[in-house]
Amino acid sequence: MGHKKKLVISFGRVEGRSFRYAVLAGCFLASITAVTLFMPNTVPFSAVSLRVLIHSAQTGLEVIDSTDSRGFEIVSEHDELKEWKPLCNVSEPRSEVCDMNGDVRIHANSSSIQFITSSREEALKRSELYRIRPYARKGDEVAMGSVRRIIVSTSEAAPHCSINHSVPAIVFSVNGYTGNLFHDFSDVLIPLFVTAREFNREVQFLVSDFNPWWIRKFQLVINQLSRYNVIDMDKDERVHCFNHVIVGLKCHKELSIDPLRSPKGYSMIDFTRFIRNAYSLNRETPIRIGDKHNRRPRLVIISRKRSRSFMNLNEIVPMAEELGYKVVIAEASATSNVTQFAEIVNSCDVLMGVHGAGLTNLVFLPTKAVLIQIVPWGGLKWMAMYDFGYPAKDMNLKYLQYEIKPEESSLIEEYPRDHLIFKNPLTFHKQGWNAIRSTFMDKQNIKLDVRRFRDVLLEALKQLHQ
Repeated sequence: MGHKKKLVISFGRVEGRSFRYAVLAGCFLASITAVTLFMPNTVPFSAVSLRVLIHSAQTGLEVIDSTDSRGFEIVSEHDELKEWKPLCNVSEPRSEVCDMNGDVRIHANSSSIQFITSSREEALKRSELYRIRPYARKGDEVAMGSVRRIIVSTSEAAPHCSINHSVPAIVFSVNGYTGNLFHDFSDVLIPLFVTAREFNREVQFLVSDFNPWWIRKFQLVINQLSRYNVIDMDKDERVHCFNHVIVGLKCHKELSIDPLRSPKGYSMIDFTRFIRNAYSLNRETPIRIGDKHNRRPRLVIISRKRSRSFMNLNEIVPMAEELGYKVVIAEASATSNVTQFAEIVNSCDVLMGVHGAGLTNLVFLPTKAVLIQIVPWGGLKWMAMYDFGYPAKDMNLKYLQYEIKPEESSLIEEYPRDHLIFKNPLTFHKQGWNAIRSTFMDKQNIKLDVRRFRDVLLEALKQLHQ
């Protein structure tokens, strides 16, 4: 039994008055520093606009034009603390989001969004300007480099409205890594669900970096989130006026949702239910082995044509059929028909494949189905768990992880067994993502040890009994 535990990982964070004024100023600065260091969701101290004036004994300490990331303005020690909510939250690790209620005007093809202040006094008090790239992969300069910046600012001058809208608006980009199914879901569709679902389709989407093919590919999903035609911000020359605008998409983690941080507590279980509805997928649960119908469980194998492909499907398929599976081979690519692929996956009870974008099709599986992820050689266990293992658990799927040995990798044909690539693969991790990708992702194929892997398929059958 000990060796089986190694094969499978299964699921079931101065003097006199001047001196006193100096002390008072010092205490104030110290408190600001403490807030900056220890309060969550605040901007760095360098971003705080602060001017301190020490006056005579009659006026005491006065602070003017002092605004921190929560929008506090302190006028004097005798005045009340005034507060407003900043237009944008730029402190989240995965995305920047602006959420504006009021008079908001979007000049589409100029990438300009203005929050119109009610008076000149307000305009002077809260002068805000942000350059937002509305794509949920913040910090990844390769992805974000292709995403157009949207200028969000306060303004007293109001451009004339070409069209007034009675529903909220959400502005987002479909550039970045879109076209890769994993990023289509992790960077756009799941964050869009989190951001838009609460509006019950009464919301207008405005898309920058507009890609018509992408909109067509996921039209069924978009239609379930908005009843209005998508506006192409790149070509539209009109000024659109709204009372509520969200710029950017709310994103919590890779290919998943944190229900504690999402509107109305949405979870990945809600998302997969939503996806099944969007694609008219009827199966909500897998078969239960041993029921009166005595049906064979269906196993779908995600086949890759280039890197990380199976080299011995001719051995894997007969072995799985011998165990009682009905096997379906599905080839995933960027041009795959999403609707057809969704129907195939939803008809199955177990999905298996090598780590890669094709495993994103797990979103179409029935709840409590089984996902088997084959992890290529190269110390990639952490990546496999982060990208698909933890999301599978959040979707209420059964998860099995199989980590191959060097003898199951095509790398064994290129390097001697005592090479560093086998002795210490983590050395390549220290060289960065490009080294990991080029060494272990792009140049490796898999030849499963069918005897060793047999135990994984048997474990999947046990999971379907439960």
